[in-house]
Amino acid sequence: MFEAVTPLLDEHAELERRLADPSVHADAGLARTLGRRYAELGAVVQAHATWRTALDDAEAARELAAEDAAFAAELPALQEAADEAAERLRRLLLPKDPDDTRDVILEIKAGEGGEESALFAADMLRMYLRYAEKHGWVTEVIDGTPSDLGGWKDVSVALKTRGAAAEGVWHRLKYEGGVHRVQRVPATESQGRVHTSAVGVLVMPEAEEVEVTIDANDLRIDVFRSSGPGGQSVNTTDSAVRITHLPTGVVASCQNEKSQLQNKESAMRILRARLHAAAQEAADVEASAARRSQVRTVDRSERIRTYNYGENRIADHRTGFKAYNLDTVLDGDLDPVIQSAIDADEAAQLAVSDV
Repeated sequence: MFEAVTPLLDEHAELERRLADPSVHADAGLARTLGRRYAELGAVVQAHATWRTALDDAEAARELAAEDAAFAAELPALQEAADEAAERLRRLLLPKDPDDTRDVILEIKAGEGGEESALFAADMLRMYLRYAEKHGWVTEVIDGTPSDLGGWKDVSVALKTRGAAAEGVWHRLKYEGGVHRVQRVPATESQGRVHTSAVGVLVMPEAEEVEVTIDANDLRIDVFRSSGPGGQSVNTTDSAVRITHLPTGVVASCQNEKSQLQNKESAMRILRARLHAAAQEAADVEASAARRSQVRTVDRSERIRTYNYGENRIADHRTGFKAYNLDTVLDGDLDPVIQSAIDADEAAQLAVSDV
């Protein structure tokens, strides 16, 4: 049982040996890659050890049960613990999303609902920033277009883990892409009527510069004057940058920074992430019969979640999750909602897996 574990245990031991070599750490990129893989495999090693211990305990109790009633009484609980440990290990052995250890760039765009939608986009941004804070992630608002009443017409934020981690930001936030619907009485509503508006969320794994090859000859770079926050340079210098990748038509722009160079670097980060996401989406289409994530295949244009302020209710339409603690969710308590998507994804994979 679990024959697939053996090569992973061997790989973990080899990584431990390599990471003990000081010369490896002379290459920061290599050390980070090895460290992330080591952390990922550490969960498998620990789960395997827990399963072996629980299985040995259950087998020992089964052998002694015929002679001692005390062991017979303990057997059901010990067997249950062994079964739970086996299920945990089985889930860890499912095929991994290769982007799970990556950081992400998350984009929030106001949709139908006008100014109210832009205000909810600001609430969504705060929710993700608070969620990141609870997980100890580093956040950076890369670009955005504010609305007249303090919301966001669109905003892009980078979220990063600190150092090597078995689970990257993508592992948890990849399920957030789609249309998020809000039902509430807007601040702009004088009659107290409930309005429905929507916000679109796009989550992309951030790609390293060496991972996405971009020919400078394939880029058209336009500069223009900023129209948002940015200090004295706003509306006085051509510091904003728009980059178009001519072969694909993918566009990325940034105007938040004061200098043209800084805006160009930020726009390139967004462009690399978008090109990486487009390439991955194309690969998923080619391998549609074996897509990595059943939940992620939901059309991004579909409504994935509803936030009802009047009932303090949040509902995920893909997984059936529903809770009446919207206030705490908006304050960053997103884990139960996201876990429902992870569980649904794993259940779908387990249904067709031979692990």
